[in-house]
Amino acid sequence: MNSIIEQMLRQHETETLTDKKNGIKEVVQEIVLCGLSRAGFFKEAAFYGGTALRIFHGLDRFSEDLDFSLMAPNPDFDLPRYLPALERELAAYGFNFKVEDRAKAKDSDIRSAFLKGNTREHMLVFYADERLARSFSGNDAIKIKFEVDTTPPAYATFERKYRLLPIPYEVNLYDMPSLFAGKLHAVICRAWKSRVKGRDLYDYVFYLSQGTPVNLRHLNARLVDSGFDGAREDMTLGEIRDILHRRFESIDYDQARQDVLPFIKDPSAVEIWSKDFFIAITDNLSARE
Repeated sequence: MNSIIEQMLRQHETETLTDKKNGIKEVVQEIVLCGLSRAGFFKEAAFYGGTALRIFHGLDRFSEDLDFSLMAPNPDFDLPRYLPALERELAAYGFNFKVEDRAKAKDSDIRSAFLKGNTREHMLVFYADERLARSFSGNDAIKIKFEVDTTPPAYATFERKYRLLPIPYEVNLYDMPSLFAGKLHAVICRAWKSRVKGRDLYDYVFYLSQGTPVNLRHLNARLVDSGFDGAREDMTLGEIRDILHRRFESIDYDQARQDVLPFIKDPSAVEIWSKDFFIAITDNLSARE
């Protein structure tokens, strides 16, 4: 194995079979970020979402998707021109991943692509263990979804961060208050249907534990943009708390726990989850001045 990749892999837990597969994904995610940086992607886009929170702010749960947003709306954004650079970057470290551009859905502002690589092949590359590799079928694939919001809501703010591996590179990403606004929007608006996304709740607790204030202007813009009933650009923090309280009244917390458990190491962290718990901690929600 390439010594740089070996160094990167040591930063991740790889005890169980799931850990090993996730470790590959996490290394690939960082190589993709490096490739995007070298290709100039972050001159017009910013990284956000759970994977950004894990890599740059220490969120202690696995997150598999790469979410980006343009800094200014551009419905004609050309995602495919960046994709060959990702394949080349991965190939330079011995990884055989293909990037597939997904055709833009009608009336969608989201551009999507998938990175796909054979699990058995990459288990051999990373861990040099034929028995381990044979535990996966020949058709099993490592998949990482890659999305770009081409018409983002207004008032997000950004920061520059640096990583040293696989080589030093720079990433433009939402700052913490703007990241928190995106997560609050998900907690309030995500259509959970028959399965509650407990990962949203886990991240919500993480932001509050860090004392992160929310970028209220950006949150309000997101709520207005998504057509949330009664949303206004001048909603107060008190109104947002009331909306969250109503949301927390209706959640199936057993289902939420089941959703997040495969992504975290300590199941006891979610044992306390309940309506009363989430309503109480929401008193700690603050807004950036």
